[in-house]
Amino acid sequence: MPTIGLLAGAAYTLFPVLWVLIAATKSGSELFSTFTLFPGSGLLGNLRDLSNYRGGEFWQWMLNSALYAGLGAVLSALLSGVTGFALAKYRFAGRGAIFNILLAGVLMPPVVLAVPQYLLFAKTGLADSYWAVLLPSILSPYGIYLARIYAAGAIPDDVLEAGRIDGASEWRLFRSVVLPMMSPGLVTVFLFQFVAIWNNFLLPFVMLGDDRKFPVTVGLFTMLLQGANAPSLYTLVITGALLSVIPLIALFLSVQRFWRLDLLSGAVKS
Repeated sequence: MPTIGLLAGAAYTLFPVLWVLIAATKSGSELFSTFTLFPGSGLLGNLRDLSNYRGGEFWQWMLNSALYAGLGAVLSALLSGVTGFALAKYRFAGRGAIFNILLAGVLMPPVVLAVPQYLLFAKTGLADSYWAVLLPSILSPYGIYLARIYAAGAIPDDVLEAGRIDGASEWRLFRSVVLPMMSPGLVTVFLFQFVAIWNNFLLPFVMLGDDRKFPVTVGLFTMLLQGANAPSLYTLVITGALLSVIPLIALFLSVQRFWRLDLLSGAVKS
């Protein structure tokens, strides 16, 4: 019975993906006729039209999303690693209060912060810039929380003390000892943050006004709004949605491989 429930849940989750995959292969006439689960003949035409849309603007949106998500997730993982390690292994005044504030940040809905963030960036002249999307993405309360929990359990105090006795500075200790030991946890933070930034809609929608700086989420939304007057754009939106999922799938597969190798190497070392 549990297996049947899991299979039903998987089917419910994957059916929209299957629908997008099939719909992307259909031309406009095929899409708006009676829909079937058989592929159509318009995939190549849809890809060509999408690539030619406004001189290739869709691929600019994809590059923007890769920049926001890639750079933002890397910086967020590094910041989360440093902060989480400090909160887990150092004793200083206010440590508990800082951690409680971070927990409050985890519970804070992003929609509450969007308008205040826009006002702050408008005051500094950074609104409608790449920084307006990148900078808020670097600080992840949830990523810091995960890094703190992982550092507390994965890094023995004896290893740190041995490094200090050998004369290693705190930065050298973090770079050469802590960072390799925390790599599986930081990869997890990177993955979560990459997906969150890639799928983020509200923040760039509020911050950006220039079409050339849009991520793919906001770009496809603007194309969808234009589809009310030009129904042919609906097929391009569906095709773009399919292409936007491919980097996430590739990332999940590559990260899964990294986790497997890290667990095996840990088993061999032990």
